[in-house]
Amino acid sequence: MEHVVVESLWKRFGAFEASKDVSFTVGQGKLIGLLGPSGGGKTTILRMLAGLEQPDSGDIYIHGKRVNDVPPQERGIGFVFQNYALFRHMSVYDNIAFGLTVQRRSKAEIKARVTELLELTGLTGLERRLPSQLSGGQRQRVAFARALAPEPQLLLLDEPFAAIDAKVRKELRTWLREMINRVGITTIFVTHDQEEAVEVADEIIIVNQGRIEQKGTPLDIYRQPNTAFVAGFIGESTVLENVSGLKGFEPEQGDAPAKGIIRPEFVEIGREREVSYPLAAESGVVRASYFRGANWLVEAEVGGTRLYAYRPLEQEPLLPGEQVTVLIHRLYRFNDSEAAMVENGLKVDPMPVHI
Repeated sequence: MEHVVVESLWKRFGAFEASKDVSFTVGQGKLIGLLGPSGGGKTTILRMLAGLEQPDSGDIYIHGKRVNDVPPQERGIGFVFQNYALFRHMSVYDNIAFGLTVQRRSKAEIKARVTELLELTGLTGLERRLPSQLSGGQRQRVAFARALAPEPQLLLLDEPFAAIDAKVRKELRTWLREMINRVGITTIFVTHDQEEAVEVADEIIIVNQGRIEQKGTPLDIYRQPNTAFVAGFIGESTVLENVSGLKGFEPEQGDAPAKGIIRPEFVEIGREREVSYPLAAESGVVRASYFRGANWLVEAEVGGTRLYAYRPLEQEPLLPGEQVTVLIHRLYRFNDSEAAMVENGLKVDPMPVHI
């Protein structure tokens, strides 16, 4: 069942169009990432879902009900802000209980629900502390618990880990994924961190300049980007204005010039005779080599273009200024009408290596 349906939302702030014909659906219990560059319109979409902003046109349905004219407090939504927004002079217990108190739940109901959420969020034993006595990660867990307390139908998260240091952020990603699976609540979160979206989300919606570029699973978006923006935004990429000068990617007669996007995993790099399919390879010069833990990320210049390639740690590092052989196995080719993954057309059986 589609839990959230958004149909052709438009939102303007003066002359600025923050949302342009935005449409998408979210299935029941799914964890969805709204991913895109800063200023692309992600938070505006989230705020319209929450009722904190009104769309100029278009419709929002939550659990089958049109909610455009429904006040925020009546939409059945939990909202977690980037800066936690906890009540500084309230204890952890009272922060979590706040929404239930507003709903005039009985003390017994409140105690049972808060106790359940303290356990769910790993905060048992901290209920009497003030927010100032907690770490950043603990404060964010309190914010999650407070949002979940009234048992909302939909959970909205606006850059929930942005104010937390990198190590804790990674731990919270795993925790969030596990918590959402246990609770089963439909969740939409905003992020500009592609690693975060890929690691956490069931599906990703790519937002750019107020429009939806693509929606799909992290794997589908990575392997089959629909637009040049998506291909360039996900992963570490090199954008080429014209791919016709690369070996193995010359256009067929009559084909229009096309742009290309090359990712490091599409490129093989090494010293002479280290690279397979030498007839399809280019000559290049190493400009830099970066240790990445699991491999080297090598920056090389090929015909005036900077490319990036991964090199296994088992192989000797390549040094700046060193002449290398560069084989581009495949690339994304784009023109005005289509986008496609293209394999190097010159690859044949590798030449035997004589030692």
